[in-house]
Amino acid sequence: MKSVRRLWKVRYMNYSIYKLVFNTGVHFGTGVLSESEYTFRADQLFSALYIEALKQGNEREFYDAVNSGNLLFSDSFPYKENQYMLPKPMLYIEPTDKGKSEQKKAYKNMKFVPIELLDDFLTGRMDVENNIIKDYGYYVQQTMAGVRTEDETQPFRVGTYYYNRGCGLYIIVAYKSDVEKMLAEDLLEALSYVGIGGKKSSGLGKFEFKLAGAASKIIDMLQRNTGRSMLLSTALPRNEELERALDGATYLLERRSGFIASDKYASEWRKKKDLYVFASGSCFVNRFEGDIIDVSDNGKHSVYRYAKPIFIDL
Repeated sequence: MKSVRRLWKVRYMNYSIYKLVFNTGVHFGTGVLSESEYTFRADQLFSALYIEALKQGNEREFYDAVNSGNLLFSDSFPYKENQYMLPKPMLYIEPTDKGKSEQKKAYKNMKFVPIELLDDFLTGRMDVENNIIKDYGYYVQQTMAGVRTEDETQPFRVGTYYYNRGCGLYIIVAYKSDVEKMLAEDLLEALSYVGIGGKKSSGLGKFEFKLAGAASKIIDMLQRNTGRSMLLSTALPRNEELERALDGATYLLERRSGFIASDKYASEWRKKKDLYVFASGSCFVNRFEGDIIDVSDNGKHSVYRYAKPIFIDL
């Protein structure tokens, strides 16, 4: 009965979809300062919101809501106007036009699928030769100056991504009641002024957020039950859930790491413990609840890594 109860908690939730409209460029780290991704993961969002909760003094309320499964977050995904992208399902798909090697290569290399073309993708009928995120945005390297002393500065390059007009990212927030929804919106509002990602002190990562329109198909897919679920956030089953979750699963593992941005943790910057999680797009027959994991390493306080799932049924 315990596992059934956990499945019920995850499946029967309310959902809101928020567009993030960026007023500046963004820097989402790849491990190389001069590069940047154009999306961020759910664990990055959780960490950023937790810092805002600390400032407001309601970090315990936020942690408990998320840890109990009453408030969950997806990774961020691209949108263009009212076209929403989902991660490519990690399933073997044979294109119907088997003679075109370009089709096979494009199927393999694509990262996102427009939701209105998902059924065509799953049946191998989607024309993927055209780049679906063409004109989505552009990447530049910005030169910034690091001040070492009053008389010495050290220039460095920062990879920055800019979204074109009408383009940006969206996130899915799952919540049990309006209490959790209001908590998430209050923290998102605070975060929007600070920014998300790297180099916020240089003005990157600031956004406005608003409820997404024309997103009813995503909501319908979140609420249906087909027996085949795709992960929409980086997540990891608990030890007791792992064996069952792996049964019939097709997935990709992703290493999550990074530094701890807290002067109360240690006198010098330290790295978080590496954690391998399932990437969004991984597909499962058996859902799981996941966890929030302490990735601190001999510091003065805990450091949390969000690894809880939001699923959508294909």
